[in-house]
Amino acid sequence: MSYTALYRKFRPLTFSEIVGQEAITKTLKNQVIADRVGHAYLFNGGRGTGKTSAAKILARAVNCLNPKDGEPCNECEICKEILNGSLTDVVEMDAASNNSVEDIRSIREEVNFLPTKAKYRVYIIDEVHMLSTGAFNALLKTLEEPPKHVKFILATTEPQKLPATILSRCQRFDFKRISNENIIKRLKIICKESNINIDENALRTIAVLSEGAMRDAISILERCIQEGENTVTDNLVKDLAGVPKLEYINKIVNSITEKNKQETLEITEQIISEGKDLYYFLWEIIKYLKDILVYKSKGKLELYNEKELEEIEAISQKVEQDELFNMIYQLSELENNIKWSTHKNIMFQTGILKLLQSQATSANGDLEKRVKSLENKINNFQENPKRQKEEKPEKQASQKPKKEEKKVEIKDIKGTDYWKNVINSLKTKGKITLFTNLLNTKAVEINDMQIGIVGLTPFGKRVIEDPANRQEIVKAIFDETGKEMQIKVQDAENIVKDNNENNMEGLDIPFNIIDE
Repeated sequence: MSYTALYRKFRPLTFSEIVGQEAITKTLKNQVIADRVGHAYLFNGGRGTGKTSAAKILARAVNCLNPKDGEPCNECEICKEILNGSLTDVVEMDAASNNSVEDIRSIREEVNFLPTKAKYRVYIIDEVHMLSTGAFNALLKTLEEPPKHVKFILATTEPQKLPATILSRCQRFDFKRISNENIIKRLKIICKESNINIDENALRTIAVLSEGAMRDAISILERCIQEGENTVTDNLVKDLAGVPKLEYINKIVNSITEKNKQETLEITEQIISEGKDLYYFLWEIIKYLKDILVYKSKGKLELYNEKELEEIEAISQKVEQDELFNMIYQLSELENNIKWSTHKNIMFQTGILKLLQSQATSANGDLEKRVKSLENKINNFQENPKRQKEEKPEKQASQKPKKEEKKVEIKDIKGTDYWKNVINSLKTKGKITLFTNLLNTKAVEINDMQIGIVGLTPFGKRVIEDPANRQEIVKAIFDETGKEMQIKVQDAENIVKDNNENNMEGLDIPFNIIDE
């Protein structure tokens, strides 16, 4: 007896067995019960979410001799023939390999004939977005006004590629990604019926790796049981699914965050000597950094065990969000460059060391300059407090205008909602990098033609320096105000608000002078 793959063996046979699409299956069952089944359907959604299974169930339900609550009985003659593929009245066509005009013309000729046994002739066209333009045009008239005995069920993962004329003639159902909880429930049923021993952590790992696709989850499970192990464990799933061990990833991220040049160099040399796929390894580092960023925000992660979460917690305590953004940004550039490089080893090692150097520079260089500058100002003030108090008012008055000439006098514009609207519009447009770096900033009006941005991080300033990013912000400001204004990065210490504040001479610390 030939072997049947698990995803085929456990394909849903009724609407109630389809996982995670309850709203869709309920509507289809009600249409069958009320005998109001449409002439054309479009099932859209990601891979492995139940589109083709739902199409086959619907084809049996409308032709079943003994339907029960909108479900096919799967026991009558018609249902059995559809299940074994011997009934010619239900036609399944893969548009990826049958996408020509001739293939659709053959359907147009067939629809004029009455079904041989079933009540309806049903055409299930999978991956319908692969049809050629000519094929779509040939299908259009038949889809618009088919004979009463014909039903069309189209399935696709990319509905945006379908002509609007086709979309408008179909009842569209969007199949969503299946939740991890629903995938785990279904896998438990499959494991129980197949006598497969599997631990809870392995089930959760499979669910996360499947990314909402039930078929992918079952395929991963099937790959694991081929090893002949008595129990499917978490480590076995990760090994067979190609998930790299976190040992190297954790080490290299840890060494970069600690600015340990020697350890970083040793790890990169070890990775190269072991012949690991550098492009894939870089992608795993980026995902790991993203997970650390998520952990800092949410405090929880899936796919990691308790020990791995402790390691992530330790790293998250040593690194700020701005540093993580900077590392992800630079590693993404390195990943893109290494893809086309003929010297991947050199590019990888120098790129990692360059990232390490930039981390050290941004963390130490800028901070040292600011601290040293502030210390010098405080020391100067403490050494000469009497001299500053004894200075004549005339001298102070003469020096005050000179001091104020170096300052920029600015005012907030349009209240707090103005800048929030600009930032939110960037998020709506998908400019996430700009959105995250401008989130805690403030906008001030320097003059009628210029706006200053206050509160940017060092990495944020580098992002704003990109001409394309500056243009996006200018456009967002124009959409909000109707004025085309230029932007300028403004340091907070260079701003003097119009609020009767004065500055100590030699020290940029504002204080109020109250005359009594």
